[in-house]
Amino acid sequence: MEDENFLEKYRQQRVQELASLTKKALHGTVYPISKPDYSREVTEASVHGPVLVNLVSSLGTNIESRVLSELWRTAAAEFGEIKFCEIKGDMAIEGYPDKNCPTILVYNKGDIVKQVVTLMTLGGVRVGMPQIDNLLLEIGAIRDNDMRVMKRRRKAEDEEEERHEKGGIRSSKKTTVADDDEDWD
Repeated sequence: MEDENFLEKYRQQRVQELASLTKKALHGTVYPISKPDYSREVTEASVHGPVLVNLVSSLGTNIESRVLSELWRTAAAEFGEIKFCEIKGDMAIEGYPDKNCPTILVYNKGDIVKQVVTLMTLGGVRVGMPQIDNLLLEIGAIRDNDMRVMKRRRKAEDEEEERHEKGGIRSSKKTTVADDDEDWD
């Protein structure tokens, strides 16, 4: 009976968390913006909460830009309460070098609060949602106990544990009974 009460209470708490996230989800998509819209869609909009802008390569040959654009779509769908925008780098800033793309600009309360030039500091082309989570945590757009982040972390830990166990099985074939006895000393 106690377990049932606990589970029901937990279920109600999760339903409330999901409902509050759904209420906050104003966006849910990446907004393609142009230079004339920039001030309204980014700077002014950031008064109501963080706005993240992806300055993408104009040439379309930049692998990092393509990787970040894909992650941007995933993040925008998952974190609908945060505004994600995208614009070609040289359209946003005249003469902006393509080699600096992608560049992430984070606006909050009308100001740039963070910028990330290329994905090098986030892990390069291997960047994934955990790095985007960390960026969102760093800028205060989400909290550390956000269930979406916790779920992704748990999944990564489970996968790591699974890899470790598989590796452990292979390496344990080489150990002898004498080695196992020494572990208990």
